[in-house]
Amino acid sequence: MFRKLLAATVLAGVLVMSGCASVPMASKSADTQAKQFTPVTDKATVYIYRNEVFGSAIKMPLLIDNMSVGDTASKTYVVKQLPPGSHTITSKTEKDSSVTIDMVAGQLYYVWQEVKMGMFAAGSALHVVDEKKGRAGVQESTLIE
Repeated sequence: MFRKLLAATVLAGVLVMSGCASVPMASKSADTQAKQFTPVTDKATVYIYRNEVFGSAIKMPLLIDNMSVGDTASKTYVVKQLPPGSHTITSKTEKDSSVTIDMVAGQLYYVWQEVKMGMFAAGSALHVVDEKKGRAGVQESTLIE
């Protein structure tokens, strides 16, 4: 009886984990190119990544300066080149989370989109992280369109 209960629990866990959110993915070559981390001389480059499995069934919309840049899913990232200056990145969840970064041309920036528990739906928090942590998070994620 215990084995059947254990097997059913494991199966339910596998089914829950396989119910991941689906978002449009970029080509493998675009992902490989983005992971070269090559700065653009007249633009700032920002990588926004979500490298957790937690909340894998949830898509999280991202905005830069109130313009949609796509939805993230588990183990995905977005990369955007922006003009120098102040830019606000927002994660739209139960309670929006935003960070504002004063970006410099030729520099790379990394923002981690952390999944949080919400009261009624998933939440998130955005964290500006250093290059080492950011690159590692992007490397374990896949580029979305």
